Amino acid sequence: MKYNFFMTAERKSKRQPGDPSQARGHSTKGRILDSAVKLYLANPSAKVSVAAIAADAGVFPNQVTYYFGSKDSLFIHAAFLALLHDAERLEAIGHSAGTPESFRRNMARTALILPSMPLVVRALAVGTSVPALASVVDQHLNLLFHQSERYLARMLKQRHWEVQRPIPVETRTFWSAAFGATLLSQAGATGSGSDVDLAGTLTVQVKSVKGS
Repeated sequence: MKYNFFMTAERKSKRQPGDPSQARGHSTKGRILDSAVKLYLANPSAKVSVAAIAADAGVFPNQVTYYFGSKDSLFIHAAFLALLHDAERLEAIGHSAGTPESFRRNMARTALILPSMPLVVRALAVGTSVPALASVVDQHLNLLFHQSERYLARMLKQRHWEVQRPIPVETRTFWSAAFGATLLSQAGATGSGSDVDLAGTLTVQVKSVKGS
């Protein structure tokens, strides 16, 4: 997926599409975002400075704030981009499942160990504590949900499976439970992800035959 789908805090520009300077801007912004994802994943529990991100991307620190507005905004973009990459892995594992039972089990187990999950939970907290960034989080969540809905719809059609509730409810329930389980783990709650029945939030089953 192209970066511009995740850069929801774009500054408005008067340049015309296709302008070389605009293309350079997108390239710079992409490098910054790539570097942020790499550094945040490498240091999930540590603070990553704007200077470190800028140095890795080969740009000046003020370019980071120019393109993203603030470090918090960049962090939200980076966290959800990391999740987008991880979601591709999650979808591949879902495709490998031969039964609804294995699909539910594999999706749940994999979601709880995705490297990006702790980052996204932190991003959700940032969006809550900084009202100006709430809309950025909301746009990323909506994109995640929309992609998940499309993926699940394709799986159901290909495998002749069904769910017991609307697909949007199915996907939002799954991700909400996954985020909650990750948050509890980060907060030091006793137990582990295996104590949460994330698979139970999925209702995927073989399509019933009417009249049987």
